[in-house]
Amino acid sequence: MPIVPDDKNWTWVLERPCGDCGFVAETFDPADAPALIIANGARWRELLGHPNVAARPNDEKWSALEYGCHVRDVFRLYLYRLGLMMNEDAPHFPNWDQDETAITDRYSEQDPRVVADEIEVAAAELAAAFAKVKVSDYGRTGFRSDGVAFTIDSFARYLMHDPVHHVWDVEQNFSS
Repeated sequence: MPIVPDDKNWTWVLERPCGDCGFVAETFDPADAPALIIANGARWRELLGHPNVAARPNDEKWSALEYGCHVRDVFRLYLYRLGLMMNEDAPHFPNWDQDETAITDRYSEQDPRVVADEIEVAAAELAAAFAKVKVSDYGRTGFRSDGVAFTIDSFARYLMHDPVHHVWDVEQNFSS
């Protein structure tokens, strides 16, 4: 059964701590993005090895496998978007429908071991790209398809909430 699409504007995480996962974007240093991306990517190997990896805890939440596929694709998407921001002036990002991608790419049917490998590769590539960003580049801008403007600074902070939050989601799924 498909999950009701998430239509929230999650940019609020740039303004206040996440009451669920505890991530505080305001205090996150984008220079720490490479290390956190690598650590987060590695965490998925254990999560995707859980015996109930493909089970949804309820009709409103993805399974660990689906969350893992989403995080892999977020890492890939942000690598692309970071490249645009570093190589173009004020690029506009093509829209990405995460819910449609989950259905089209059959997240729930993917092999968790392969997904774990892919997350680690995508994390390594994104971390390497962020490691090349200089503080003087933090002000470079990019625009989401809905018009929301990001600097590389806010882009890194916004990005990091997503995989951190989804590790929290999966840990909650497994503890209930």
